[in-house]
Amino acid sequence: MRVIEPLETGNIYHIFNRGNNGENIFKEKKNYYYFLLKYEEYCSNVFETYAYNLLKNHFHLMVKVKEKCMVPRKDGKGEIELDASKQLSHFFNCYAQSINKAYHRHGKLLEEPFKRIEVDTDEYFTTLIYYIHFNAQHHGMINDFRDWEFSSWHGHLSNDASFLEKQGVIEWFGNREQFIKAHVGNAPLDNIAHLIME
Repeated sequence: MRVIEPLETGNIYHIFNRGNNGENIFKEKKNYYYFLLKYEEYCSNVFETYAYNLLKNHFHLMVKVKEKCMVPRKDGKGEIELDASKQLSHFFNCYAQSINKAYHRHGKLLEEPFKRIEVDTDEYFTTLIYYIHFNAQHHGMINDFRDWEFSSWHGHLSNDASFLEKQGVIEWFGNREQFIKAHVGNAPLDNIAHLIME
């Protein structure tokens, strides 16, 4: 059995996965919203989320594993430390079970194990944010990535509260105008193409 290394505190990762046997994991619009709702519930305590994109049969996340995260125990007796890898697994299981129940299906919804690549350079960090936002256009699902509803592109430009690390990402690019310019200017993807294994 393949041993998967746990997600390490302080590291930034590109996490992505797709439906088992290429199956769509989002059947209708409400599934995308439910996925994000449960992601926030299970993962916002353990991740800083820099970017995401949800597509019909796969998704992308760019996250940083937070430092030690303590939460109250359900029985009220002290605290427990959350583990990022386990929280992600609980989240995936919760979403898969809800889809199986709603659509009367059985078996795995997502491929196992989920894929992860450590983001270990500034160049990769910058280009990956663009790549994730550009993904729906990259796959020909839409003509302009800015029109895809289920990516963090919109969240970064919105003043609404969310689990996104909006300020950090905007400041990484310089400011809001530079963030937009870096995306609309079609940043090159060649330098990370070998790291994208959808």
